[in-house]
Amino acid sequence: MKYVVIQGDGMADFPVEELGGLTPLEKAYAPHLDRLASEGRLGLVRTIPEGMPAGTDVGTMTILGYDLLRFHSGRAPIEAASMGIDLGDEDVAFRCNLVAIDRKAGDGGGAGVMKDFTAGHIASDDAAEIISLLQERLGGDGFDFHAGVSYRHLMVWHGGEDGMTTTPPHDITDRPIAEYLPSGTGAERLSRLSSDARRLIASHPVNARRRAKGETPVTDVWLWGQGRRPAMPTLTSKYGIEGGVITAVDVVGGLGRLAGLRRIEVPGITGFVDTNFRGKGEHALAALDTMDFVFVHVEAPDEAGHMGDAQLKVKSIEELDREVLGTILQGIGRFGEWAVMVLPDHGTPVSTKTHSADPVPFAIMGSAGPTTPKNTAGSGGAYGEREAAATGVMIEDGSTLLDCFLGDRWNEI
Repeated sequence: MKYVVIQGDGMADFPVEELGGLTPLEKAYAPHLDRLASEGRLGLVRTIPEGMPAGTDVGTMTILGYDLLRFHSGRAPIEAASMGIDLGDEDVAFRCNLVAIDRKAGDGGGAGVMKDFTAGHIASDDAAEIISLLQERLGGDGFDFHAGVSYRHLMVWHGGEDGMTTTPPHDITDRPIAEYLPSGTGAERLSRLSSDARRLIASHPVNARRRAKGETPVTDVWLWGQGRRPAMPTLTSKYGIEGGVITAVDVVGGLGRLAGLRRIEVPGITGFVDTNFRGKGEHALAALDTMDFVFVHVEAPDEAGHMGDAQLKVKSIEELDREVLGTILQGIGRFGEWAVMVLPDHGTPVSTKTHSADPVPFAIMGSAGPTTPKNTAGSGGAYGEREAAATGVMIEDGSTLLDCFLGDRWNEI
């Protein structure tokens, strides 16, 4: 039996006036997603447990079947696992975004406004130069900086504090940052580190080059998502399967590694809308020659949601449908018995530009699918938020869905 999970990061949304009152999922031409919904099982699942922050780390852990209260320790240590950074027992990892803060904008607190949490989706090579300088000048005094991809990096505080309150920068786009700065034990030292980094970044040659090309300059590092090293049972130990993960995003790669999944490298994947969608589908099929399970993560819808761009989100969903899901469905039949599940980890509504904790639609189809689909509500089972709600299927504990999927009990939903 072969299993594929496709996670369309942030795909779920609210109705958008620009799209005629439809959500991006409802507006997108997505015949393969609609096939899963109409021929298989469709419903809603709660991927963000009550009281937990709506984020990819939380949603993905839920989808992979983990109890968040037992195993979630923070986003950054998961990404550290993906990057091969071994955390000691006293180490605390922080996500370290390169961002653009407008300090000319009035915010009442003099700190500025979060203008771009990606620093113009800075290229990895440019970002690595900045992180390298921060490590050279600020590293070694209890702190270490590690370069990642584009704007996403890590800082490790050896013997540090992890109990302070921090805020993801993508949650505060165009907002004054003063009330979202770190607070609690250890926050003062983080503030000094951030101030030192800001002074170094201001005169960095990368920014001179970016300004000359009309690109967004980096102004700051933003530290958040802290935590200590987690310990999780692997999917192999839980289900007796061997699997892999395809992603351009370290938090998903790290969760895959902690879950015992092998990272499957795909050329040209970026974590943005210019990613190699078809390559993800093709490499997933190839991996199934030797694996039982492949987890495919597509970041593009989430990025479009954060940008508040409804049309771009529709396009990213259509690319996922045609190039990722379509490619997999076209070739998976050669394995005989198979099942495919598609769902978001959370919503990222274009109206709010941040994550939503609302339940999300899931769809499952397989070679042993039902001859009489249950999903007859609404317009006949198209894949979307309202169609999923109309089925009456609601899985409150999202961490149980993978058990159902891998246990071949999804026909009973």
